[in-house]
Amino acid sequence: MQDGYGGGGGLLRNRGCGRLLIALVIAGAGLIAYMSRTEVNPVTGEKQHVALSVDQEKVLGLEAAPEMAQKMGGDVDPSDPSARLVAEVGGRVVSRSNASTSPYAGNFRFHLLADPETVNAFALPGGQVFVTRGLVERLRTEAELAGVLGHEVGHVINRHSAEQMAKGQLGQVLSQAVGVAASDGSDGGQHAALIAAMVNQMVQLRYSRADESESDRYGIDAMASAGYDPKAMLEVMEILKQAGGGQNPPEWLSSHPLPETRIQEIREYLRQRSASDAGLSEGRSLR
Repeated sequence: MQDGYGGGGGLLRNRGCGRLLIALVIAGAGLIAYMSRTEVNPVTGEKQHVALSVDQEKVLGLEAAPEMAQKMGGDVDPSDPSARLVAEVGGRVVSRSNASTSPYAGNFRFHLLADPETVNAFALPGGQVFVTRGLVERLRTEAELAGVLGHEVGHVINRHSAEQMAKGQLGQVLSQAVGVAASDGSDGGQHAALIAAMVNQMVQLRYSRADESESDRYGIDAMASAGYDPKAMLEVMEILKQAGGGQNPPEWLSSHPLPETRIQEIREYLRQRSASDAGLSEGRSLR
């Protein structure tokens, strides 16, 4: 009996070591794949880990655009005055900022979505930019619209979607590795994998918040280059706070830094560049 008991313990230890080795191989392969997906951003010069090439971003964005639009009422007819305004202001932001020299320059399209209730704006990889009627109808000036669209252009230029996809793929691999290492034939491994997945989501949220702050700064620079007073970005934040009503935040803020945090960061960035913003305009009134 003693000999049998000791042999069983050794077998369990061997299995545990085997699972750990497999987990390390999985994690190592995931890290190598992530680190090897490196490109220099053609606009910012930043070295980034991305999951897609520029051409793949463009194709993915174009293919996903119709389905994404349908989730929020579909595209408003391009002849609609508000849709024309969105396209005009977006085009101006692109043409007068460094987005015009990017590989996405000819691929930018600005869509007004029909949903009157949802307060949201978003960009797909490659240059498809969307804003809902529910958000546009809350804006008061052309400069505020330029701030929203400039922020979304910032996501495209900074390749945030491609970065997040690469991080997400790495997170999935690492979560799988944790599950393998912790598995003992019961549900303990599944529980550990669930915890690892939750941690991965938290990491993704942190990076997402950094991306949003980066896009706020890009939007300020882009709208100023287009002749719009960047202080209007503060008004956008106030409008979004009001839209939340102290309850659930608008979709545009759901994964973003809190409005108070963004307002503080925006004010600080505006102070840094205040001398160059004299004489810029709020543009036409939207009300």
